[in-house]
Amino acid sequence: MIKQNITTPRKAVVIGAGIVGISTALYLQRDGAHVTIIDPESPAEAGASFGNAGLIATQIVQPLATASILPKIPSMLLDEMAPLAIRWRYLPTVIPWLLRLLRATKPSEVERISAALASEPRFAEEAYRPLLDDEANPLFHRKGILVVYPDEHFLALNEPIFDLQRRNGVAFEKLGHNEVHNLVPDLSPNYRYGVHYTEAGHVSDPHLFAKTLFAQFVRAGGELKVARATSFNFRNDRVTGVRTSSGVEEADLVVVAAGIWSKQLAAQLGSRVPLESERGYHVTLPQPGINVEMALMVGDIRFAVTPMRAGLRLAGTIEFAGLQAPPNPKRHEALVQNARRVLPDLQSDQQTLWMGHRPSLPDSLPVVGPSPRYSNAFFNFGHGHLGLTSAAVTGRTIADMAAGRKPLFDPTPFRVDRFSLIT
Repeated sequence: MIKQNITTPRKAVVIGAGIVGISTALYLQRDGAHVTIIDPESPAEAGASFGNAGLIATQIVQPLATASILPKIPSMLLDEMAPLAIRWRYLPTVIPWLLRLLRATKPSEVERISAALASEPRFAEEAYRPLLDDEANPLFHRKGILVVYPDEHFLALNEPIFDLQRRNGVAFEKLGHNEVHNLVPDLSPNYRYGVHYTEAGHVSDPHLFAKTLFAQFVRAGGELKVARATSFNFRNDRVTGVRTSSGVEEADLVVVAAGIWSKQLAAQLGSRVPLESERGYHVTLPQPGINVEMALMVGDIRFAVTPMRAGLRLAGTIEFAGLQAPPNPKRHEALVQNARRVLPDLQSDQQTLWMGHRPSLPDSLPVVGPSPRYSNAFFNFGHGHLGLTSAAVTGRTIADMAAGRKPLFDPTPFRVDRFSLIT
């Protein structure tokens, strides 16, 4: 691997204006670099940064796939409304990715991946804290996340996950009926058990939160170039500039943090990655008619209910259908129907709907770290369900690496060349 240039860059370019790119830019800026963000859209307008569930989900240490997923694969193909669904037409395209996903279900891989996943979200609040000004801080809530279950059967089914969380230092407490309903009085009486992850939390407006951090970046002298990054200029083992739809942006350091659109840019830098879109859906109800004060996850149906400034957001599910297929409106309807099972007095007369792309890798770990080929290029993408949770941690990590400092966590499991697809 090429030895990295560890001097502070004079001019850094971050490709991607989502929460990961903005956090990376802020940390590079704090090291004294002049930073330009390149994105074809306004900050946090495209991708998961706009419409995610808003969870600071530090409790998620299990990979997307474990051995329990294997018998469920036929239902993923037959039931378009399954929590994890695959559209038939997209199956030939996604098969190589799914095969890698299945390889990650081996018990030894699950343990390895879980240890890596647990190593960085635990620093989420520590990494966000320096970035939370008077506008961002009120949006960042530290009330924990409550996962609710209907009965002891579903609670027992999740015991392997609880064991995995215990082994990886996740703090939680199991709650009975009275405790759960004291926290969420409008919860259906059919949901009698809960697990409270006390160190987790939520952001009550992910879009505004990202825009607030971006405004901080601009006030400190950062710039946005509204253009599409297409390729790079090189000199020997260095990137000298980013080619865009409106010209070349010169750079001493480049970070690819473009979410699902990072795949082609990484390939331009000689690193092929199996990046895939996990399409997620949300419905936001501005007048839900009930009061939910903390973020919920529903353990048996697998979706999230998050209190937002704009109302109550129902979010979740996974669909593999690529970047071009239109949203499936039935998945929005299912979110509302399922939410009424959990919160029977929920009102849904007014709704805003969204579908977006989580950038996901088959081992559930993002790519965070240097390019093996170019000494001043770095990658920070593929965060899957943990983009908002991990953005500040991995953004700080990129800045630490560029400056030669020791990162908060061991970045080795997150390196780009773990897929053995280097061109």
